[in-house]
Amino acid sequence: MELFIDNRYDIEIDEELVAKLEKCAQECLKVEEFPDNVEISLSLVDNEEIHQLNKQYRGKNSPTDVLSFPMVEDDDDLGQEMILLGDIIISIPKAQEQAIEYRHSFERELCYLTIHSMFHLLGYDHMEEEDKRVMRGKEKQVIKNLNIC
Repeated sequence: MELFIDNRYDIEIDEELVAKLEKCAQECLKVEEFPDNVEISLSLVDNEEIHQLNKQYRGKNSPTDVLSFPMVEDDDDLGQEMILLGDIIISIPKAQEQAIEYRHSFERELCYLTIHSMFHLLGYDHMEEEDKRVMRGKEKQVIKNLNIC
């Protein structure tokens, strides 16, 4: 698995945090028994940029915490040497706000948002209550497996 991080926000992301985010993505693949020959792009942005993207691609005129852009369209994509799984875009200010709101670390929030978005890239959604229950269960499993507090 290759995780490409594009830090477009003025924040230091050290090698230890990068390694944790990679482990989060890898564990999602493992839980799904999905091939690990994937490329994932993770962009860290400000509220203005994610607001613009949210408006453009989802028709929502507000910033959000994370956006996911899956690239695997069908099983034919899985036969490639490297699978372009998709793009994850995280708003750093939203992650910081949510870490405070939920009373946990910023690092834990980034891990959760990465996990959440990975399951979107893997085809999960939470529009219907049953789908939400399934997706949340998978997120909790990864968090438990990695002992994220």
